[in-house]
Amino acid sequence: MKSPIPTPHISAKLGEIAKTVLMPGDPLRSKFIAETFLENAVLVNNVRGVQGYTGKWKGTDVTVMASGMGIPSIGIYSWELYNFYGVENIIRIGSAGGIQDDLHLMDIVAGAGACTDSNFAHQFGVNGTLAPIADYTLLSQAVEAAKEHGVNMRVGNLLTSDNFYSDGTDGSDQWKKMGVLAVEMESAGLYLNAMRAGKRALAICTISDHVYRNEALSSDDREKLFTSMMEIALDTAVKMKKFEK
Repeated sequence: MKSPIPTPHISAKLGEIAKTVLMPGDPLRSKFIAETFLENAVLVNNVRGVQGYTGKWKGTDVTVMASGMGIPSIGIYSWELYNFYGVENIIRIGSAGGIQDDLHLMDIVAGAGACTDSNFAHQFGVNGTLAPIADYTLLSQAVEAAKEHGVNMRVGNLLTSDNFYSDGTDGSDQWKKMGVLAVEMESAGLYLNAMRAGKRALAICTISDHVYRNEALSSDDREKLFTSMMEIALDTAVKMKKFEK
C-alpha cells in the first residue's frame, strides 16, 4: 500500500515517527506528555493542530500524537500511522466514563475488547460480527508495567460509543449488565484498524467521570493529572522494543 509521505493529515517525514505511538485524544495532552516526560522531543506534526512529538523515554524512541475525538478521527490517524509510517504499536491513552459501580475517578482501565455501537467494522466486509480486541502482547506488557508502578489496572471490555449525548435510549444500562467497565469513543476503531493492518493496539483509559454518579474531572485535570496512565504507557513502549520487527 503506497501513499505520499507526508500524508494529507500527518506532516512528518518517513522515519520521524517511532515504532510505538501513544495517542491521547487531546493535542494539549500530547504537548504535556512531550514536555513532561520525553527527552529531546521534536514536533513532527501539527496539521490541524493535532500535535505529534517524537523523543526518547528511558532510551527508547517514542512518539506521542493526538487522535482527536471519535472513531472517524482516530480511524484516519491510526490508518495512516500503521499503513504509511511503519508504526507497529499504538497505545490510546484517554479518558473514559465509568459504568461499573466499583470504578472511581482516576482509576485506570485497559480494554481487552471494545464493544461498540458504531458501524465502522462494516467496511471490512466480514459476514458476521467482528469483535474488536486489543493485542495480547501489548496488553500483557502494559499489565506488567502497571504492576511495577503499583497500579491495580482493571482489564475488561470498554464501550466505544459514537454518541457523547444519547437521546431516547436506555443509555449504558444494558452494557453495565454485561460487565462493560467504561465508555469512551475511540478504541474500537483503533483496534479494528490494527487488526486489518496486522499491527498492535491497546487502549488504556483513566476514569474521568462516572455515568451513574455526579462525578467528573475538569478539562485541565484531564490534561495534566493522568500521569500514572502516561507512565504506564511509556514503560510499555520500552517493553515493546524487544518485539519490534
